[in-house]
Amino acid sequence: MKKYGLALHTTTPELGLAISNFDGEDRRSSVWNLERELSSQMHPCLMEFIKPQQWQDLAFISVAKGPGGYTGTRIGMVTARTLGQQLDIPVFGISTLAAFAWYYLTNLKLSEKKDEKILAVQMPAQRGKLFAAIYQTTPDNSPFKVLLSDTVLTPEIWQEKLSGLNDNYQLLKANSELAKTAISILELAYIDWCNDKFPLWSEALPFYGQHPVDM
Repeated sequence: MKKYGLALHTTTPELGLAISNFDGEDRRSSVWNLERELSSQMHPCLMEFIKPQQWQDLAFISVAKGPGGYTGTRIGMVTARTLGQQLDIPVFGISTLAAFAWYYLTNLKLSEKKDEKILAVQMPAQRGKLFAAIYQTTPDNSPFKVLLSDTVLTPEIWQEKLSGLNDNYQLLKANSELAKTAISILELAYIDWCNDKFPLWSEALPFYGQHPVDM
């Protein structure tokens, strides 16, 4: 029986879904701009998207764990954890920023992938702050090293961190169209899956970074 991986991306007003059996025969992804209807329309979209596969065909689920919108991130995480628990399959929580960086890398020309790169990813956060992370690529294009894990900071502190890289980095701004990186969520999870990592559904935890209400 063929086994598939499924990815959910709900950290923005868009819904991104991706599915693949990773042998080249079946790989597809879709994006819906649901905005405030995300909570009510995600499940119908998911039910339609997964066809002709069935839930029993899934070997694992991956989900964007944030950073991003509080409500959307929570909806995606709860859905992924519930499916993982019911199907008794692993659930991979993947950083929104890591997926954005991976999407950038996989769309580079082959000649541009050979050199190691430092990727500094930033995304707008609430109250004038930024979500940020820094990654370093590897020569074999395997998952990058995390130099700075997901965090939230002021633009001034972020600039200080970037200054410490001595201009030896590529700045990526994750400002829009993040749901299309659902395929990257899936690919990063698959790499972990191939390395015999099988996280329990209960280990998938969101990264909100900020409380939705200023305390």
